[in-house]
Amino acid sequence: MNVEYPQTRDLVLIGGGHAHALVLKMWAMNPLAGARLTVINPAPSAPYSGMLPGFVAGHYTSDELYIDLIRIARAAGARIVLGKATHLDREQKHIIVPGRAPIRYDVCSVDIGITSGMPELDGFTEHAVPAKPLDDFARIWEGFCQETGPAQVAVLGAGVAGAEVAMAAAHRLQRLGRTADVTLIDRSKALSRLGTQARTKVLKSLKELKVTLLEHTKVERIEADQVIVEGRAPIPSKMTLGAAGTRAYEWLSDLGLGMEQGYIKVLPTLQSETDSDIFAVGDCAHLTHAPRPKAGVFAVREAPILFHNLRAALSDGKMKEYHPQSDYLKLISLGGKIALAEKLGVAISGAMMWKWKDQIDRKFMDQFETLKPMAAFELPAEHASDAEQYAGPICAGCGSKVGRGALASSALHHTGAERDDVVTLKGDDAALLQMGDLQQVLSTDHLRAFTHDPVLMTRIAAVHALGDIWSMGAKPQSAMVSLILPRMSTALQERTLEEVMRTASDVMRDAGAQIVGGHTSMGAEFTVGFSVTGLADRAPITLGGAQIGDVLVLTKPIGTGVVLAAEMQMRARGSDVGVAYASMSRAVAQDARALNAAHAMTDVTGFGLAGHIANICRASQVGAELNVNAVPLLDGALELSEAGVQSSLYTDNLSDALTLMNAPTSARARLMLDPQTAGGLLAALPDAKAQKAIAQMKAQGIDAVEIGRVVEGPVALNLIE
Repeated sequence: MNVEYPQTRDLVLIGGGHAHALVLKMWAMNPLAGARLTVINPAPSAPYSGMLPGFVAGHYTSDELYIDLIRIARAAGARIVLGKATHLDREQKHIIVPGRAPIRYDVCSVDIGITSGMPELDGFTEHAVPAKPLDDFARIWEGFCQETGPAQVAVLGAGVAGAEVAMAAAHRLQRLGRTADVTLIDRSKALSRLGTQARTKVLKSLKELKVTLLEHTKVERIEADQVIVEGRAPIPSKMTLGAAGTRAYEWLSDLGLGMEQGYIKVLPTLQSETDSDIFAVGDCAHLTHAPRPKAGVFAVREAPILFHNLRAALSDGKMKEYHPQSDYLKLISLGGKIALAEKLGVAISGAMMWKWKDQIDRKFMDQFETLKPMAAFELPAEHASDAEQYAGPICAGCGSKVGRGALASSALHHTGAERDDVVTLKGDDAALLQMGDLQQVLSTDHLRAFTHDPVLMTRIAAVHALGDIWSMGAKPQSAMVSLILPRMSTALQERTLEEVMRTASDVMRDAGAQIVGGHTSMGAEFTVGFSVTGLADRAPITLGGAQIGDVLVLTKPIGTGVVLAAEMQMRARGSDVGVAYASMSRAVAQDARALNAAHAMTDVTGFGLAGHIANICRASQVGAELNVNAVPLLDGALELSEAGVQSSLYTDNLSDALTLMNAPTSARARLMLDPQTAGGLLAALPDAKAQKAIAQMKAQGIDAVEIGRVVEGPVALNLIE
């Protein structure tokens, strides 16, 4: 994460709406030197509303529907915080995201869209799905389409959005061969905001798709399998969708800003009329000088003005003004691959309109796919021999560690014990100090950042460092922090340290340990590590105790190395990266307690799963079998391995592993050598105790599995593919 210029100002984007996605793209092409950019969003991707009806109808896949925010953030050099903002303190100039330290800002922009007001309807929260926000709606609808048998759907709200969803749902279900009964309900006149021509055409399409339209119908309550309406029989519904009653998020009203019915009032510069350091765009904003309906077209056209003005606010530049058009082109999906275009009262429908809409939507999404990661440095024409072998990008996390071959010949693994209170542990990274009856385990580890978010990196680095303590059956005791910050102003140093230390304290406190000090310095990139100690009330579990017949148990899926390598190259899906982050952030204290009867145990890190099994074989003088197909993989890892993506440490891991095992012949087998960051525990223990431990962990939500066995020597590892 090289930072070319000292960082001096914080820009925070709350929400991954269309305008903010475009700002990230523009920032990637033209960043502002000295500005640190952060985007906060609950999910690693954001759905594009223009494609939602096509997604419901089955014309687009879920991958095509979503804007990958992690990918764009990588291109922009921004940190992405996966969480939901719940408050903004204007006096302290920080943003609250539950579960982490406040995020400070100098300039902030809000683009969080709108939410549904329908949960106020009796039974809606329990039995219905709002169309806003789109994430949950898209996921639940896709699951509903996987079911079989008759499909009864009720859509509440017969505006344009509700009609589009109803027609798309009817089309999709009919194409799936299911008997579809779709009902569109509105308390007043349907499609009242459309001109006469457009309304007539949409009503005709609803009829052709056999969608039942109920106008001037009041919904009284929602039940599990029906909608109760006033003055008529209940409407059967196995899926009730809410497309009416949208409103602003409630937390915005607590900001003390000028508001219009819950929406932030902004000036032509898109700044809050109350606070010039806060901008707002999209559906969550109200244009005081030119009120407009809530429509994505305005957010898209606000983006260039927002990009310019955010830079101006950070650099004391001159602002521009946004003046929206008085009318805009409405493109309405009509279920199948036909659409309606309306502007100035004139409406045209047909397949050509669908092709036009499809081209517009795909062009919008394609601009995010053309972004490229920063190129690796180029060697000059004249360079030292073999330099080209090492000129590629270096992976971060454990992928940036020194290979076992180099370590094996270094003093790190050949010091031996020269004091009576230092106990030599063959093959283990941690040390054991014996002081009378007290046994203290000591280890250290640090990580080169693979994300710009210091909170996420600190959490993962802390979990990673504690892995050595837990894997030896000890209880964490103390920790010291080692931190390198990139060049930044004093104010940003203070903000970053606040986030790092609060996170580190939380993780260590949860583990039962205390932070007792540390060291900081400035450098080229963010690096964080911990020296940790633990206390053992019995003989520690080491690599050297595995016995013939033991079962090998793994407590986390593997694949972090290939996922992180692909993310650096902007080849990984943001959703898969988010899953990898969550896996690395999970502490393995419960795993260690369940595996306390292990004969041998280690945490799976830089040497990869096969490398760590090989280490157990060497230390215990046994052989082992690894069932490659039994090993759980992180989402996307196999696909990336099949595409040839590898961590920069893979070659070293393979070279060392081949001294003990057969060469991997498949993409899945290659992942057995993938370097892991904050991986799970790998334990060897008797069969009965292994099954008991696996059952105990599964009851706690930990997907531990049996992956192989310890066998009689010679010392070797057999990959079973």
